[in-house]
Amino acid sequence: MEALTESNVPANESVNSSTPRKKKSNGLWKSFAEQKYLYLMSIPFVIWVFIFSYLPLWGWTMAFQNYKPSKSFGEQKWVGFDNFTRLFHDERFYLVLRNTLVMSGLGLVFGFIVPIVFAVMLNELRGNTFKRTVQTVSYLPHFVSWVVVAGIVSKMFSIDGGIVNQLLMWTHIIDTPIQFMAQGKYFWGIVTASDLWKETGWNAIIYLAAITGIDKELYEASRVDGAGRFKQMFHITLPGIRSTVMVLLIMSIGHLIGIGFEKQFQLSNNLVTDYSEVLDIYALKYGIQIGHFSYGTAISMFTSVVSIILLLSANGLMKKFTKESIM
Repeated sequence: MEALTESNVPANESVNSSTPRKKKSNGLWKSFAEQKYLYLMSIPFVIWVFIFSYLPLWGWTMAFQNYKPSKSFGEQKWVGFDNFTRLFHDERFYLVLRNTLVMSGLGLVFGFIVPIVFAVMLNELRGNTFKRTVQTVSYLPHFVSWVVVAGIVSKMFSIDGGIVNQLLMWTHIIDTPIQFMAQGKYFWGIVTASDLWKETGWNAIIYLAAITGIDKELYEASRVDGAGRFKQMFHITLPGIRSTVMVLLIMSIGHLIGIGFEKQFQLSNNLVTDYSEVLDIYALKYGIQIGHFSYGTAISMFTSVVSIILLLSANGLMKKFTKESIM
């Protein structure tokens, strides 16, 4: 009897241990059956992401080759990490990296804080008509091409009738017009200000949506307790959108080094190249214009890898200290 009892224990334990797995598997299939149409609707987007985001990663192999377009993949000469060694020994690379980090840092600070402040202030407006008008006008610049924005900005800062120079001279801040677009020391500020004007209203939309999800009874209870509008903003509105703010901050940090090139390319000229050239323009210059495809691929690969590291690091730190994450 003792031997029989002892032999039954492992069997019972194995049955009990397999039960949660069966329940979990059944729950998964049940969830799939209940939401099958949502899964089917997501298939085209999964295919799109695979084709345009993952399939092109095969091109990273060019970074380890002396790529020649006239040769097949098997005929390419493999050079290992020579392109990366050349990249890290190029003084121009560190100048471009400085420009990228400074402009992305300015964009992260101002481009992240200003939309939050704008959304909170816009939420405090009482007139619905005026509120909707301001919101509509604020996000319209988002749909304007950077080509058009660059033309407007260049005209505004022009020494020949530019409104900025005229305003500074009218207020006696300066005596003669300043060539803002021809001096590198002004370029970073001009790019940051232009990006704020173009994207603040659009970026504020998601914060306004998060604010509408806050329970209105919290505001009513705070008014009963004597809290003013500023206390409501700091103790209800801002804590209420904290999760949204943290998620967007993590994603913004992930794009810290991959900031694109449109605004820098459109606003730049030969006089400010040392301040306007960023990593994406640097890769475009060597990869397309000069025809060093392998070197350009190495630059883009460096940008992507660093962006992934920044994203994972930011997500890990936020998860550790604020319990908020995107993964």
